Amino acid sequence: MINLKNLRENPSLYKKKYKERFIKNSDQFVDEIISLDSSIRQILEKQQKLQEERNKISKELSISKDKKSEQFLSLSKKVLNIKNDIEAYEKNLSEQKHKINNILHNLPNIHLDDVPVGEDSKSNKEIKKFGNIKNFNFKIKSHDEIGLERNLIDFDTATKISGARYVITKGNIAKLERALINFMIDTHVKEFEYLEMNVPIIVNEESMFGTGQLPKFSKEQFSLNTGSWLIPTAEVSLTNIVRDKILNYEDLPLRYVAATPCFRAEAGAAGKDTKGMMRQHQFYKVELVSIVKPEDKNNELERLTNCAETILKKLEIPYRVILLSTGDMGFSAEKTYDLEAWIPSQNNYREISSCSSCGQFQANRMMARFKDLEKKIDYVATLNGSGLAIGRTLIAIIENNQNEDGSINIPSVLHNYMGGIKKI
Repeated sequence: MINLKNLRENPSLYKKKYKERFIKNSDQFVDEIISLDSSIRQILEKQQKLQEERNKISKELSISKDKKSEQFLSLSKKVLNIKNDIEAYEKNLSEQKHKINNILHNLPNIHLDDVPVGEDSKSNKEIKKFGNIKNFNFKIKSHDEIGLERNLIDFDTATKISGARYVITKGNIAKLERALINFMIDTHVKEFEYLEMNVPIIVNEESMFGTGQLPKFSKEQFSLNTGSWLIPTAEVSLTNIVRDKILNYEDLPLRYVAATPCFRAEAGAAGKDTKGMMRQHQFYKVELVSIVKPEDKNNELERLTNCAETILKKLEIPYRVILLSTGDMGFSAEKTYDLEAWIPSQNNYREISSCSSCGQFQANRMMARFKDLEKKIDYVATLNGSGLAIGRTLIAIIENNQNEDGSINIPSVLHNYMGGIKKI
């Protein structure tokens, strides 16, 4: 959630930033927030004055010796009237807070100045490329074609069990999935000192609100009839570890890694990536989350992105790094790098990781704070990134390492994780 104090002090900046994020009626929203905020503060001021007056009169009444005097009865009546006025202000205050929160909860983060301004992915900026794209001397196949021919991937049975956009992997492909998870976790823990966590995949509404999935994106999530939600990413569980906490300065940074199933309703994705494993309702992902001091967030984003890149380099998957435009960024992000892996069957790069700095936006929503060196309390900064999405990494390995006979070469860093298997 945006910082109300900052908006109050510089509304023109927020109007500019929201226009650059292509938020409709953004000027109106900012003006309405300013108006409601002013109204709320006036009500609070009036309430405080009435409370002070009530306390003063109540003190006089408590020391009065003549409980039947005209003055006592008059003051008692005045206290009752003040009480009624305070209650009326409280009702008005509640209504004003509901209105302002309805706007604040649905407004995205504002972007950093170095983020390219653009309405969609066409304005994204390519930062760099890594790896050589392989020239095949035979007709390449897609991952789903290879998997179906080898009886290692089964979409039909998964559809019968669960519906569209589910998959069953079998045998050594299932083993390769498991190997990827273990390899990624080990790399992030041993090389980059992330703390491995095993977290819930069912979370409450407060957690989904804290990271920004709710209320705006409820239709894109899977909800349970208990009021709980299935996580779309372990970012939700990992970031909410610090919800409602005040951390010490020396506690930071905190770096967490977790491998979990992720669940996405994919509302609005009809007709997109209908073949294969590219877009699934359920998939595994290794997630990285950093909790840092605000002044460290920019360096941490570069570090986190490098951690995700390292996995791709070790797996020898060609990729590129893209800086997302204002119109293509996520709701909670202030800056995002996408890592896109080369997918031969599509002759294109496809997202395999998204690494974002959320600044203090999520921390503001979840009251995640720390004490600085002067013992002043401020919001932490939060960052998250995929390190990596397992299904899409599997796709990239199958397609980039395929042989003419349909076999798949296993990247050398995975040989030990595969029990010595070098080819599927």
